[in-house]
Amino acid sequence: MSLFQQLKDYRLTTAEILYRLPDHPAVLQSYIWQELDIAPSYPVLRKFLDFWERQIEGRLHSVRVGSLDLVAAAQVRVPGMVLTLH
Repeated sequence: MSLFQQLKDYRLTTAEILYRLPDHPAVLQSYIWQELDIAPSYPVLRKFLDFWERQIEGRLHSVRVGSLDLVAAAQVRVPGMVLTLH
C-alpha cells in the first residue's frame, strides 16, 4: 500500500459475510473478506458484494464491517509514577 492511498482515507477493512448454502438454505456459512477500502462508503466492498450477488449461488444473509485507520497520530503514554534509583 502506498502512502498516497493511506492519505486518501483508505483503511484496512474487514467484513464478515454470512451467506446461505445453496443446497441447505437453513445453514449459514461465514466468509471473511479483507481489503483496503474507503470508509464510510466502502466502494471496494460494494463492488465485491455486487459480484457475489451476480456470480455466486450462496444468497447473502448479512455483512458485518470493521475498519482501522492505517495512518494515525502517534500515541503517547505518560507514566503514572517515576522512580529514581541511586
